[in-house]
Amino acid sequence: MEIARDWKDYEILDMANGEKLEVWKNVCLIRPDPQIIWQDKTYPEIWKTAHARYHRSNSGGGGWKMEKKIPQNWQVHYKELTFNIKPMGFKHTGLFPEQAVNWDWMIQKIKQENRPIKVLNLFAYTGGATVACLSAGASVCHVDSSKGMTDWAKENVKSSGLSDKPVRFLIDDVVKFVQREIRRGNQYDAIIMDPPSYGRGKNGEVWQFENQIAKLVELCEKVLSDNPLFFLINSYTTGISSKVLENILRLKLKRNRGKITSGEVGLPMKNSDLVLPCGIFGRWEKGKK
Repeated sequence: MEIARDWKDYEILDMANGEKLEVWKNVCLIRPDPQIIWQDKTYPEIWKTAHARYHRSNSGGGGWKMEKKIPQNWQVHYKELTFNIKPMGFKHTGLFPEQAVNWDWMIQKIKQENRPIKVLNLFAYTGGATVACLSAGASVCHVDSSKGMTDWAKENVKSSGLSDKPVRFLIDDVVKFVQREIRRGNQYDAIIMDPPSYGRGKNGEVWQFENQIAKLVELCEKVLSDNPLFFLINSYTTGISSKVLENILRLKLKRNRGKITSGEVGLPMKNSDLVLPCGIFGRWEKGKK
């Protein structure tokens, strides 16, 4: 497991009973997490410090209960990167802090190349990977079907002082966009995708991870340049092993020699040996097998 240990503006303070107590800069939140199946609180007293708690409803969805006043939105920093945070309707805050391990990996790969790198970021959400790649000197094509998330990504790019960097924001269905890029002959040196378990495109297109991920990787292989740098798949789909992502990359990236790895990403708990598993990844990178 790769653990995001370099945060200064984010920490998990405790976790128990299906919830994590976390602090984002100076704002303390309690949010549900299905991986936390134990009941023992390590630090029971500090749970009283929470500013807000997300409660799930029996009918699906849920909402925030505010214990103390918090800003409508605020910023957190990860190294040189800046992100805008706000509690959303479905427990999220607009950022997955465990992805810092992938940001670091991508930044290192891009900087080591010493050449222009074109990145395609699919299901790009609020642009964590977009910001990371721009900061390393790459150009980025950012694709997501949600206008709201794309606007948020633009805010993150601006807040990180990267507005002058080469980035294209496209509100589009990912599959249809890649199909058009194939017809146009456009190519990319690096591809990132963070597909949802289930979703709908802007025109009602249905996405289901298990049924479509292999086909999408096969499509994306056709827009890789002749000298590709990396291909990264993230997933939070329950029941899918990281080895599945590795297998798909081995099957679908046949023309490219390189190293393929997979694993979990996680977040450490403060003053503890406990680690929260948060998702999986599969990576193809330039180099010998």
